[in-house]
Amino acid sequence: MPTITSLFSTSALATWIALPILLLALAGFVNWTRSKTRIAHCWRLAEFLLKALIVVTGVVGILLLLKSAGLDTRLPELGAPLGLYPDGLSVWMALMVSFVSWVILRYSRDYLRGDAAFPVFLPWFLTTVASVLVLVFTNHLLVLAFAWIGVSLALHQLLTLYPERSEARLAAAQKFITSRLGDLAIIGAVVFIWRHYGSFHIPEIYALAREIGGSSPELTTASVLLAVAAVLKCAQIPFHGWLIRVMEAPTPVSALLHAGVINLGGFLWLRLFPVFEGFTAGHFLLLVAGGVTVIVAVFAMMTQSSVKHALVWSTNAQMGFMLFEIALGAYTLALLHLLAHSLYKAHSLLASGRTVKATAVYFSGRPGASQLVLAGVASGLAAAMLWMLPELVEGKAILAALLVLAVAASVLGVPSGSTARARVLVVAMAISLVPLYGLLHLVLGPAVTGADTFMLWPAANVVAWVMLGLLAGMSLLVLFRPDWAWLQRLNLPLSQGLYLDQPFERVTRRWARQWLQDGTEKTKKARYVLSSGERS
Repeated sequence: MPTITSLFSTSALATWIALPILLLALAGFVNWTRSKTRIAHCWRLAEFLLKALIVVTGVVGILLLLKSAGLDTRLPELGAPLGLYPDGLSVWMALMVSFVSWVILRYSRDYLRGDAAFPVFLPWFLTTVASVLVLVFTNHLLVLAFAWIGVSLALHQLLTLYPERSEARLAAAQKFITSRLGDLAIIGAVVFIWRHYGSFHIPEIYALAREIGGSSPELTTASVLLAVAAVLKCAQIPFHGWLIRVMEAPTPVSALLHAGVINLGGFLWLRLFPVFEGFTAGHFLLLVAGGVTVIVAVFAMMTQSSVKHALVWSTNAQMGFMLFEIALGAYTLALLHLLAHSLYKAHSLLASGRTVKATAVYFSGRPGASQLVLAGVASGLAAAMLWMLPELVEGKAILAALLVLAVAASVLGVPSGSTARARVLVVAMAISLVPLYGLLHLVLGPAVTGADTFMLWPAANVVAWVMLGLLAGMSLLVLFRPDWAWLQRLNLPLSQGLYLDQPFERVTRRWARQWLQDGTEKTKKARYVLSSGERS
């Protein structure tokens, strides 16, 4: 006989999966109706559903906490027939997706009011969000793969809200081609995982991985394909050109892309890393692609005169950092990075006008002696804390070095002319990053357990240190010797990402132009046939 707890868990899970379905149904209704009054009501209903999703996700999270405390909530057993995988990762992701989507939707209602795209935006926005939620919730690899495809197909409609903008259509077509390559990669990875484990159900695969191990030629191939899918989705170098060009889309679409959709490459690995046994060829590919992207994107961001382009390069760099952390097995840090970046980037893009004003401060070329002393003190204290608590960085010295550099950079970035009180406050905030990360690590850690035996290849460890050294060395040169002639000559190439996207850009641009031209010719033929039939 079902207990009260089981009935409550069943109700919560049923509501949890019903809300994305209702979002899809609402998207279909908005696309069908032509009544402005009904569309206005649908906007308010969509906001209500997203707020309800935040609440229900919180309830599922509480049930998970109760389960970990010993109460038999039977969440996994009850979620399986509904196709759900209710764990910490899905709860944290659902909270982020529903909250960010609600914020963007509220912003869009005023931003697009009176615009021709107002009735078109909502159905495709809701379809994109619902597809992301299905991807996050599902316990089945095939559903995950098709939800991944659905996200990019729905987003394509948002990127072409203004079909009269030829550059926007061309950029969207390039993104469409890139996404299809990513789709092929993820479908191939799912097939190879199935060939090794004989199952598409994620909980079953996790159990089999613990029982029979996660090492075989099939899984090696799957890891490489998953890395390719993540690199393409996260717009890593040299496949990053489309991300810059799709900024032609309206600001809410850019916010949805940068704060939500582009993070899915990281989520894919956070969901599937237990499938593999330790460090794989896919991890190595993520390490190289993420590291190169970080090095190029950080300095490209510094050369931009447009705030939106600077934010695009910021996204490139942050996604590179996230994949770099995943490659090192720092899955908790990567999850924290994913969630924090989503919130930060949604705010930055929706408030890009205020961002320009807020950053209009004077920075001197070189830090003074007091700044160097404060940076040394802050980084020394951070290093001491990480030395005493190595578990915060999974015992990996390179992650400790990364956090120490972040603390030093925070202090060195204080604008010249700041008061002594402001500098002390910045130092205190920079040092507090380590205990704050420790607290967040404690909270998020249970969502991505299972990487205790992760060991880097020796070659991968060397590559990681070389990349971190290059980043730190280049940063110091820019900070202390910005007037060097060869650095000045690098300004233009860096602003274009060293032109590393050009080979892939030329191919996809040619395919995109041909695709758009073929579509235009078919439309003209269809109109000609229709007009000929009417005349006859």
